[in-house]
Amino acid sequence: MKKYDVVIVGLGPTGGTLANLLALNGFSILILEREKSLYSLPRAVHFDDEIMRVFQTIGITKKFLKDTIVNKGTKFVNPEGKILLDWPRPRTITENGWYPSYRFHQPDLEKNLRIRLRKFKKVSIRQNSDVCKIESTKDKVDLVFKDTTNQKLHNVSSKYVIGCDGARSTTRTQIGTELDNLGFTQKWVVVDLILKKKKDELPDRTIQYSNPKRPATYCRNVGKRRRWEFAIHDHENEQEILSDNYIWNFLKPWLSPQEANLERKTIYTFQSAIARKWRKGRIFIAGDAAHLMPPFMGQGMCAGIRDVSNLAWKISLCIKNKHDEKFLDTYQTERFSNAREYIETTMRMGEFVNAIGSDKITDNISSKPDGTKKMESIKPKLGLGLGNETDTNRGKIFPQLKMKNGKTLDDKFSTLPLLLLSSELKKQKLKSKIPIITEKEVVGLSNVLKNYEAKAIIVRPDRFILKTCKTINDFNQIEHLPL
Repeated sequence: MKKYDVVIVGLGPTGGTLANLLALNGFSILILEREKSLYSLPRAVHFDDEIMRVFQTIGITKKFLKDTIVNKGTKFVNPEGKILLDWPRPRTITENGWYPSYRFHQPDLEKNLRIRLRKFKKVSIRQNSDVCKIESTKDKVDLVFKDTTNQKLHNVSSKYVIGCDGARSTTRTQIGTELDNLGFTQKWVVVDLILKKKKDELPDRTIQYSNPKRPATYCRNVGKRRRWEFAIHDHENEQEILSDNYIWNFLKPWLSPQEANLERKTIYTFQSAIARKWRKGRIFIAGDAAHLMPPFMGQGMCAGIRDVSNLAWKISLCIKNKHDEKFLDTYQTERFSNAREYIETTMRMGEFVNAIGSDKITDNISSKPDGTKKMESIKPKLGLGLGNETDTNRGKIFPQLKMKNGKTLDDKFSTLPLLLLSSELKKQKLKSKIPIITEKEVVGLSNVLKNYEAKAIIVRPDRFILKTCKTINDFNQIEHLPL
C-alpha cells in the first residue's frame, strides 16, 4: 500500500491551492480528481486581494496576472435604471499588496496551479479517480479509490485527507456530516458569452438588477467574455428557459446573436449552507464541501482558498510533529464564523437583488449625498482559536510590508511565521526559531506597530495576527509560540 503525507480529493482552485501550499513544505501528496481533464468552461469569475496574496505565496502571480483584469465594483439598480446601491472597488493597492478585486477565467487559474504543481517531485495527480471509502484511525487514514478508466480499485494511506470535492462532496459524506441550510435557495440561469466585436456600451463593472419580476446580474469578465445570470421562477419550465431563443430574447436589451457567441448556458441552484462538522479525526473538508453561498459577492471560491490557507500550515506543523492533533480543532473554530459572515452578508445582498429586505443589506452601508447607498467590503476576523481572545488584533490579517531592499516580507519568508519588533526590544529577548524582523529592516513597520498599539506582533504563516504585545512586559512573558 502506497503511503503519503496528505491525500487531497479534488483539483479545483481550492484543492490546487492547498496542494501547492503543502508542497512548499516538501510533503508527499496524492491528488485524486474525478474528471479526466481540466474543465475548459467558465465557473468562478472573481477573487480579492487577500486571495491574490495566497497566489503570491505559492508563486503563480507573475504568469497568472496577465489573465486577470481589475474589477471596478458593483452597482445595484432598479428596473428603471436608478442606482440603489454602489459598491465601488477602488483601483488602488491595498494593505495586502494587491488591488481589492479581480476578474478571471477559472480554467486559466487551474492551469497555472497545475503547472506549478509539476515542479514538485513528491506530488502525484490521479485523474479519473472516484473515492470509494475513507477511514480515519489514530495514526493514519486508509483510502480506497477507483480508476474509472478501468474500474480498478486502489488502496493508499496517508497522515491526512482533505476533501476539496465540491458541493456534492464524497468526503463530507464519509465523515458523516450534513450541510445546514441557512435560508437562501434559488435557481438561476448562468449564461457565458464571447463577444464577436467590441461592445463599448456594455458596463465595465458588475450590475445587479434588483427586480422581483426577474432578478438578474451582468458581469464584465476578462477579454471578450461577458456573463449574465437571471433568476428562474418556480412555475417556469427549465428546459424551455435554457433554449437559445429564450436566452437571446432575455439578452435583447444588451446583445444580439450577431454580436456574441454563447459559450455556456446552465442552471445553478444558488444556496446558503454550512457543514456542522469540518473534521473527523484525520479527515477534513474545505471549500464548497464545507460551505455554499450565493455568488452575489463573488466570495465562494475565495472562502475555499481561505480555508486551505488556514489549514495548510497547521497540518504542516502536525506532520513535523510540532503539535498534537487538538491543534487542528482550530481550523473549524477559526474558519466557521468567518465563512458564515460572508454567507449571511451574501444572503442579504441576494434579498436586495430580489428587491426584498432592501433596508437590511449589511452593516457596511452608508448614504451618499444623492441618497444612494454605498457599500464597503467586509473583512471578518477569524473566529476563536489560536491566541488570546482579549487581544483585539488577534485574527486580523496583517498588511504586506516591504523590506528596505524592496523585497516583500511575503516573498522573502513565504510560509514562515514572523516576529516583528519595535526598536525598544532586542532579538535576544525571545528564544524562538521563527524569523525576527525589526523596524530598521522594514519600510513602514514603525507606523504599523503604532496603529496596532504594539511593541511586537507575531504573524502566522497565513499572515493573520496571532498576538500583539502592547507592552515590553507582555513581550517578556511570552514562553511558547504555537508556530
